Formats: sequence, structure tokens, C-alpha cells
Amino acid sequence: MAVVVAGGCASRETPGPELGGGARLSANPPSGGRAAAEARPRVVVLGDSLTAGLGLSADEAYPALLQQRLDTAGLTYHVVNAGVSGDTSAGGLSRLDWALDGDVRVLIVALGGNDALRGLPVTELRHNLSAIIEQAQARGIRVILAGMEAPPNFGRSYTVEFHEVYREVAKKYGIAFLPFLLEGVAGIESLNQRDGIHPTAQGARSVANNVWAVLRPILEDHAGRQ
Repeated sequence: MAVVVAGGCASRETPGPELGGGARLSANPPSGGRAAAEARPRVVVLGDSLTAGLGLSADEAYPALLQQRLDTAGLTYHVVNAGVSGDTSAGGLSRLDWALDGDVRVLIVALGGNDALRGLPVTELRHNLSAIIEQAQARGIRVILAGMEAPPNFGRSYTVEFHEVYREVAKKYGIAFLPFLLEGVAGIESLNQRDGIHPTAQGARSVANNVWAVLRPILEDHAGRQ
């Protein structure tokens, strides 16, 4: 499996580069206009700059591409891009109430990249992801967990523990699981911007494909039950 490469992270005391550099908190409405879009049930993508689409236009970020796929498939949901650059799993948890405002049916949790780049304790990641999932499930919201990989800077033990926490949490709560958000993108120069971390527009399309493969069956199943 490809691993996110984070140059410059030498120790837990010395923060390395972040998945940051700006924030995007947006809901990308389809052609019917913002009011019509916001009347639809919501799919919220809670993440960091990989979700916010750092270095890309709003319509190139993968949540916007998911909206396009939903519209094409005739699935009447409104995708909310709740990505904040530089956010950790703790940051995502702290703004969860805002993210879950409205008629949210599905929550995609795509957090942890900055936890890994900072070498934050895996126990904190597990706690934060669990709290996010529990609060969403308490509201009857379906959850998809997108995994992330840690760079090798903090040793094999940390890398393995970080990798396993996503699978463990997904299994514990019985939720849909995408093992690696950046599968087929991380480590491929042509699909990443010059920082080697954030996908290009083409890379974002691959990320959207990864998420769509898990999201579409959930929404189609939900539509079939209505």
C-alpha cells in the first residue's frame, strides 16, 4: 500500500509539514441553486486540506466531484465539503456539531493525516475517531471511515499502530470502511502537487473514485428502502 511521504518530520517534538495552508468550508450546490441544494438530504465530508482541496479550484476538490457523480446517478443528495486545512482528528471532533447541522444522512470521516505528520499519539486518534462515529450514529447517520497512512519518520511501531487503528475502529462500530483515502494517488508524482502531499486535479478524481466506490452502494441502498 502506498504511504504518504512527509519530508522534514524528524521527531515528535518537531512538527513537520501539515495538510494545511488554508480552509474550505463549503457546500457545493448543483445547478438547481443553493436553496434547492440545501433542501436535499446531506452527505458531509469531514476532513483536512485533502478534502478542502488545497491548491485546487472548488469544483476540482473531490467532494465536488462526488456531487457530480450523485447528480449523474440521479441520487438527490447535497454534498457538503467540511474540510479544514491543517485540521487533526481533534479539530474535526471539535467542530462536529456544526458539520452535522441539517438533514445529514451520511458522514464521511477523512481525518488523521495531520495527526500522522505531527506524530500525535495513536490513542488520541482512536479516541477522536470513536467519538465522531458515536455522535454521528446517535443521530442515525451512516458513517464511512477513510483510512490514512503514517510516514515512516516515527518508526515502524507507530506506522503499524496508526494503520491498524482505522480498521479496528471501523470493525468496532460496524461502519463502511475505505482502507486508504489516497490509494492509487499517494507516491505517484504525476497525481500530486509539488509538495508531494496534495493531489492534483487528476489525483482528486482518483480520490473521488475511491470514495464513490464505498458511498454509492450506501446511498442506493438507502434510496431503495424509501
